[in-house]
Parts: sequence; C-alpha cells; structure tokens
Amino acid sequence: MHDPKIFRSMHKDRFQAEPAIFVGPGRVNLIGEHTDYAEGFVMPAAINFCTLAGISPRTDGKIAIYSENQGEEKVFDGVQAARSQHWTDYPMGVTAILAGVGYTIPGFNLSIWSDVPLSSGLSSSAALEVATALAVLSLVDAEVPGPRLARLCQRAENEFVGANCGIMDQFISLNAKKDHALLLDCRDLSFKLAPIPDSVALVIANTMVKHSVAGGDYPTRRRESEAGCAVIARHRPGVPFLRDATLDDLVQWGQEMEPKSYLRAKHVIGENLRTVAACEALLQGNMKELGRLMAEAHRSYSQDFEGSCPEADAMVELAQGLPGLIGARLTGGGFGGCTINLVEQKEAAAFAQALGARYAEKTGIAPQIHICHASGGAHRLE
Repeated sequence: MHDPKIFRSMHKDRFQAEPAIFVGPGRVNLIGEHTDYAEGFVMPAAINFCTLAGISPRTDGKIAIYSENQGEEKVFDGVQAARSQHWTDYPMGVTAILAGVGYTIPGFNLSIWSDVPLSSGLSSSAALEVATALAVLSLVDAEVPGPRLARLCQRAENEFVGANCGIMDQFISLNAKKDHALLLDCRDLSFKLAPIPDSVALVIANTMVKHSVAGGDYPTRRRESEAGCAVIARHRPGVPFLRDATLDDLVQWGQEMEPKSYLRAKHVIGENLRTVAACEALLQGNMKELGRLMAEAHRSYSQDFEGSCPEADAMVELAQGLPGLIGARLTGGGFGGCTINLVEQKEAAAFAQALGARYAEKTGIAPQIHICHASGGAHRLE
C-alpha cells in the first residue's frame, strides 16, 4: 500500500487541509464468474491492493477530485447529475447516488491513489467507489451498513458510470475478513466466511491484456445468458434468473435456445453449483477438490462462456505441473486480466518466478505476478 504519511502530506500540500483517509481494497474472485447478475453465488476475497481516498471539507460548495495515478485534478460546481465519460465518473457517481438517497453533500476536496492494477479483473473500480463512499459519508457523519452501502456503490457503477456489473465487487470490498474467502448469495446478500489456510498463498498473475466491463463483450455475454433464462422461464415462470434454473432445465429446453445462449446458461448454472461446492471444500480443508473445481470452472469460462482469451488460457495452462499448484483459473470479468492461482505457501515464490518465465517465453509478454493474502474490508485509517 502507498505510504499513508506521504499520501496525507500530498493532500495537505494540494488542498491546505488535513484529510481523513479511507481504504478500499481490491478483490480476487476464487470462483463464481458471471453468476452475480443471475442472483447466484460468488466466492471472492479482498486482497492487499487498495485505493486510498483522502477527504477534507470545502466552504464554497465545490467538489475537487485529484488522482495521483492520473496526475489530474478536476473541479465541479457541486454534485453532478450525469456522467462525463471521465475517470471522475466513479467518485462523482458515488457522490450523486448518496445525494439521491437523501444525504446533503457539502463541498469537499478528494485525493485518490491506488495500487490496484487497472482493467485487470481485480476490481479497481469498486475499490475506488467504496473508499469514496466512506470518505463522503464521513463528511455528513453518517454510517451505512456494509450490505446497503455495497448496493449504493453498485448503483453508482450501473446507473452513473454505465457499467452493468453485479454486486460482488463492492460487497467484498466492504465486508471482507482478513484471511478468509466469502461465499456470497447475490440474491439476499447473506454470506458465509471460509478461512484460507496459512499454508495457501494467493498468486495473482496479470496477463497484461486489459478488459473493460463497460466494453462490448461483457454486456453481450450478459444478454446471451438472460436470453437463455427467458427460454426456461417460458416453461417455468418461477425462474426469473439462472440462479433458479437447473441442468435438467437445460436438457429439457436447451434446444429452444440460440446456441450461444445455451452455452452461456450452461456455464452460469454449472458455475453456481461449483461455487457452493468450492466453499464446502474450503471449509473442510479439501484443497484437492477445490483445485478440481477451479480447473472445471476455467474450462467452462473459456469454452462455454467464451469469456477468456488466448493469453489467459496460456497462463492457466502454463501453471499446470508447477510445484505447489492447488488450482488455477481466470478471475474477474474476463477477456483478459488476471488468473488466480492457489499455491502452497512454501512454493509460492518459486511458482511465481517459474510461471512468469514460462508466460514470457510463450507469449513475448512480461507479466506482473503478485503473491497476495486475503485482507480485511474497507475502513478508515486512524
């Protein structure tokens, strides 16, 4: 994490005011991709990459937002009602949603710094949204329960930014527990924590191929999935989401679907089953079964959902056979980004080095590989 003392000093130098500083972690999803908007199950963990948001009040009603990563400051006359196709849409979107549900937002200065890799599937956007939300709420002396605040941050991304994401990213950033994964039911936001053994490292391998949730592939896959669900719902009106469908439904009515919709539905229905099973495997300490489920999940993500890319498939394949590997798969929104590798802690450093060398040799791309641990959720830095 960026040195908070340096970050604090940066804000003071720019805005001549002492900031309150908030942390929003990024996340890695161990299993459960494109199930969240089907009201299904996901199992993410927060990671020790984060966004810092420093905030101080203004007296003129204006809102100034500065990003150290972007090297840019933008000043607004107040809360904005519409997006501007600019990186400030994320913090301004959160501010607009909070204003829309009744909070009177004063003027403020907001500084942002992040080490969550952008467009890599590690949820840099949710980390920014969550850190901003806690910062802005601190100005009005308000506290919002984690699950509700996650919904508000999701609305900022859906309604203001225009990215049709599910609830997972914001929820785990706010509600994570150190050294645990979290099985989230995206329907009612109930969740179950599963400890990650000390002997297991999270090795995140960045393919360096960027993706965008607001881009074309993500919404296309979502539409195809929902079209498959609509076919089942014609026969079973009690199936508003693929969460409610079964593999038997696919056998019965899959031939009525477009081929792509059939494959997307197959992935989502199967992924929900795998995700629940993976949580049980983790709770029982059955790492072999967890690894098997991760491998099956990647195959489905790549072949049935067609949400991978050649580089990500190569990264997963190249991990196979390396000492210490428990399981590997593409994580996040897909079409690039990172793979998550569960690795025996004692082998993690050698694994990371070997995987990076293999990938660079095969693709000509130098990857970024990070040995991480599951961190706690968003909070204020005292």
